[in-house]
Amino acid sequence: MKLPSNFRALSFIFLVASWSFVAGCTSSFGPGYIINKQDIDVHFDPGPPPHIATKSSYELTNSGTQPLSVLELRLPGKRRFKTSNVELTWDGQALNTEQSPDNPRNALVKLPQSWQVSGRHSLHIAMSLELPGPGEWSYLGFTPDAFFLPAHGWAPELLPARGIFATGGVPPDKWNLTIHVPNGFSVHTSGDKIKSSKHGEETTVHARQRIVDIYPYVIAGRYVSKQIGSDRQKIYLWTRKQQDPGDIRAVSDSLVKTLGNYNLVFGERSAAQPPTGFLGRHHSQSKNAPPLWLAECPVIPGCFTLVPTPLLKGGQLEVRRSEMISLDSAMIDPSSGLKNMTLATAPALAASWLGYGQSSGFHEQDPPLSAFPAFAAAVGDEALNGATARMETIRRALAAIPKDSPPLGKESDTALHAKSFLFFYALQDRYGQETFRKAVRHMLDSRRNTDFNLDDLIAAFDQEAHGNTAAFVRLWMKHPGVPADFRAKYENTSAQKNTSLKETTP
Repeated sequence: MKLPSNFRALSFIFLVASWSFVAGCTSSFGPGYIINKQDIDVHFDPGPPPHIATKSSYELTNSGTQPLSVLELRLPGKRRFKTSNVELTWDGQALNTEQSPDNPRNALVKLPQSWQVSGRHSLHIAMSLELPGPGEWSYLGFTPDAFFLPAHGWAPELLPARGIFATGGVPPDKWNLTIHVPNGFSVHTSGDKIKSSKHGEETTVHARQRIVDIYPYVIAGRYVSKQIGSDRQKIYLWTRKQQDPGDIRAVSDSLVKTLGNYNLVFGERSAAQPPTGFLGRHHSQSKNAPPLWLAECPVIPGCFTLVPTPLLKGGQLEVRRSEMISLDSAMIDPSSGLKNMTLATAPALAASWLGYGQSSGFHEQDPPLSAFPAFAAAVGDEALNGATARMETIRRALAAIPKDSPPLGKESDTALHAKSFLFFYALQDRYGQETFRKAVRHMLDSRRNTDFNLDDLIAAFDQEAHGNTAAFVRLWMKHPGVPADFRAKYENTSAQKNTSLKETTP
């Protein structure tokens, strides 16, 4: 049976807590194991043809109550990564994998001998990531001069043992990521960079990963780096060639405005942290926002997943031109010019405020929350273009929803996306800007590091507005089209003289 994403996210936190408990005790409550040591090595070869070799090493101890005969893990997804030369060894002995009957994304490894309680063993996993062939646009792309590996998906993921009260798969509190690249490459990666060294034509970067770096990531290449933004919000722009100073100043100013508006509506973005009390670690908040990296894609085909961008310009859905690959990094396509970069980047940056990298189900939401990043991007658009941008955006989204929808008719995907997008504007109208901000911040803060769903949104608004939010949600989402009063209010934008929002009583 395939488990829902929010169950997996909650289970992961429970497993980490269980690991912490087990580490301090002499016995466990069920089957399980501990990763005592973990190292991942990434070697980029510019070719020709270029390829990426990865090696992952684990030192494991059976910390559970019974011997284990099977290890379950998740290898890079075949839809996103083209892999070859996959090799697994257990204490040097070759292993074979088979597909899990419960989840086709998982692989089962039958161990050569029973893994006894307290037994220690070594697991090694090696593979190559290759360039896609003609027409294989969905695969990750890279060039001899640049590559990136997004958080979650390219490195093996060890999963818990099977059984009641099972544990396992949690990385150690600290582990090592080593990256080998040609000399002259800039490298940005998860964790703390502890040292780098050169050997011949190659540079090696060592980065210490922490418990919050569950899913490591790497951006590397021959980039021209510019620091933009403000003293409080540093942004590092990595492009493949020099950019016009005037364009850089323009995109810097517009990004600062956009990010400031995100802070105002969704609360200030924080660096990746474990939940309060997580493994007994505490982090102080800095007065400055954590930096952001915007790096040009090595090659556009295969760089972005095919997710629609919001209804901002032209009223049409289109393939995105930027995408977060970690909580602090986005890949961008600057081919249309830096002057247009803020609008193109806004949907991706919005994801950082809404929990990217902290929730495994962030990209798997159902309507209306599936349109939350689109709405967040529109908030950024308003910061640049003023209050009239709100009216224009709503009007364009309304145009995508038929006026005369049959009462029980099935809406098209475009209409449902547009209605979900407009739902958040309707919440603003019903409860007012300030209550809307408080409720959204309440939901994001309380559900940080876990998934959030529609029930969490309803609960947050019920607490902040003391109203029957569930009835309002049903009015919007359980019937085709949009409520008549909403359409009447916004469809004729020329009649709207004042677009400012006032606090209202439901």
